[in-house]
Order: sequence, then structure tokens, then C-alpha cells
Amino acid sequence: MKNRDLYLTQLIRFKDKPLIKVITGIRRCGKSTLLTLFENHLIEGGIAKDQIIRMNFESFEFDELLSYKKLHAYIHKLITNGSDRYYVLLDEVQQVESWEKVINSFLVDANVDIYITGSNAYLLSSELSTLLSGRYVEIKMQPLSFKEYLDFIGADKNHQENLFNQYLKYGGLPTVVELMDNPDTIGPFLEGIYNTVLMKDVIERNGVRDAALLESILKFIAANIGSIVSTKKISDYLTSHGRKTTSDTIDNYLKMLENAFIIYKANRYDLKGKMFLKTLEKYYIIDMGIRNHLTGLRDTDYGHVLENIVYLELLRRGYTVTIGKIGTLEVDFVATKANEKVYYQVCATILDENTKKRELRPLESISDNYPKYILTMDQNIFNDYSGIRVKNIIDFLLE
Repeated sequence: MKNRDLYLTQLIRFKDKPLIKVITGIRRCGKSTLLTLFENHLIEGGIAKDQIIRMNFESFEFDELLSYKKLHAYIHKLITNGSDRYYVLLDEVQQVESWEKVINSFLVDANVDIYITGSNAYLLSSELSTLLSGRYVEIKMQPLSFKEYLDFIGADKNHQENLFNQYLKYGGLPTVVELMDNPDTIGPFLEGIYNTVLMKDVIERNGVRDAALLESILKFIAANIGSIVSTKKISDYLTSHGRKTTSDTIDNYLKMLENAFIIYKANRYDLKGKMFLKTLEKYYIIDMGIRNHLTGLRDTDYGHVLENIVYLELLRRGYTVTIGKIGTLEVDFVATKANEKVYYQVCATILDENTKKRELRPLESISDNYPKYILTMDQNIFNDYSGIRVKNIIDFLLE
């Protein structure tokens, strides 16, 4: 089993703190494996196996426990020694009706450290937030980063560009790496994941009446990653293809897809007016394999694909990421956390002089002294234009 150090380190850091550890992310991105890695860490650290209560509610083994009273009774019976600390690890806990009551009860009444996973953001917008305000920490999990991907396939440093193209083609869901020796199996696997996420985490969860419309909206987003999108633009597109709908319906469906961690919305921020703009956001998709499954392989939007990869990487590194507007110009990403701010432009190549000027102009228009970067696939000869650094995208991803 390969390590996911980025996430495991966070779990270890919060171990025994009086907070519920909530691991969220799209199905099959590695949440269950992360709990297993953490379980192994506990055992290696001297915790007895009978002090670890591990349950996966997608397993038939726990099918009888999908009501909160039965679950409470089951766990209560396993806590046999009141002076010992117990570690409760619950996978896909949203399957249990009113599960929040169980968690809250044990947090109040027992000597436990609780870890839960879920494939839907409703996990945190439910009663949990009310019952546990300020008493949980969310660990947002994604498919493999490119750095993790190389580690998973045990790659040497010599074929990075080929492997990067492979990563862009098939995506970073951990199971994909295991299927790489037989690429014909990857398509059916991605189809299965996509159908499960759409059916269980969006359609069933929200009682969606028009599944075909939902899928059309997702396909539109997948084909337009990194482009400015409005509900009107989507509505006009669907109307032109014979699907009448309303902006409110589109808005609701987009939120559902966000809540299932399939798509991410990047808001626009006016750098001069210092305010968020309410319209014309951009959307990015969680995994390139799923995206290519939805759209077919298209080389026409390589720049936007690179943008998508960089956006997810910045989220992984703990940044809040917005699109920067400065007058009529736009900065691809403004990445902020604590007292840190970094500006990024993403471009396939800046070897053409006009392209280089176009990419530099927004960054040159920003008057503050925070770091500014252009990320490109070029193997750079020059790496600094009056304080604006140029960095190769693969080098950036492997930092």
C-alpha cells in the first residue's frame, strides 16, 4: 500500500486533539486507504487492535447498522474499558441515518478520537455543523497529484514529460495506476466511477428528476474548464440543443456537482476594488481521466487542461484560489493563505513574443510586491522578466 503522506501527516497532527477529523473527497480518491494507513500508524505506535473501531458503511457487513440507534449500541458495546482511549474510524458515514447524533454522543460521553469519511459535502452542511460547530477539522482529499502519481508508479526522473502526458490522459485516481499495465480497462473503470458518483452522490442524494439535463450541464463544464461560465451561457447552449431550462435549475445542479466534489468553482476577485465579483466564475474538474471520459480527448484546449492541473495543485497546497481581475485584464490565479499571496499565469508556451507580452501584461499591472509567476511547459532559457519568474509546470508540480 502506497503512502499518501500529504494527508496522513494531517491526520497524525490532529491525533488525540478534541476535534472530529472529517475526510472528504470524490469516491475512489483514496479515503478508505488513508484510514487504513492511519490505522497501521496507530498499531505501530502501540495502540491495541481492540481499541480501534473500524467500519465501512458501504460494506454489507454493516448493513444492519444503518440507523443511528443501532450504530450507537454497536459501538457502545465495543468500548469495554472506560479508562482506555478508543479510535473510531467510520467510512462513508453518510449512509447512516442521523449519524451526527452518534458522533456527538460519543464526543460528549466517551474517551474517543473520531475519524469519518464521506463522498459528499452535505456531510458538513448537515446537522453536523450545528451540533459540532468549531469541533471538527476537514481534510479535503483529492486524487493523486503528479508528484504522488510518479511515486505510485515508481518512475525514474528521465521520462517525466511522457508520464505527465499519461497523467493528463488517464487522470490520477489511484486505481488507474494499478490498471496501467492494461490500459483498455481504464475506460470501463472511469465509466463505473463516473456513473456511481453521479447516481449515488448527486441524483439519489438530491432526488434529481432530470438526470439527462444534469449530465448535459456536467459535459458542458467538462468541455469548458478554465473558461468564464455563466448560467445564461449554459442555458443558451442547452436551448440551442433543444433543452429548455431555467437559470435556477442550472444553478442548483452546479451546486450539487460541487457538493459531490466533481467540479470546483473559482470566483473572480477585483484586485483594484478589493471585492469578489458575483458573476462569471470559472469551473475546474476534479480529475482529467473523468474529464476526458466525458469529452473525448481534445488537444484544442491544452492550455486550459494545464490550468486545471495547476488550480487543483494550489488547493492541495492549502491555498484559497481565485481568478484575479485588474481593469480589463485577468490573472489566472490569485493564491492566498495566512499572510501569503502569490499570482500565477498558466500558459502552454511563451516562446512566441506576442504570447509572452500577453501573459506578462496582467502581472505587470499589479502594483504590490507579492511573488508573480508564469507557469509554462517551456524548458526555460530565461526565468525572470523584471521580477516576474518563469517556471516549468512539471518542475512546479514536483516541488
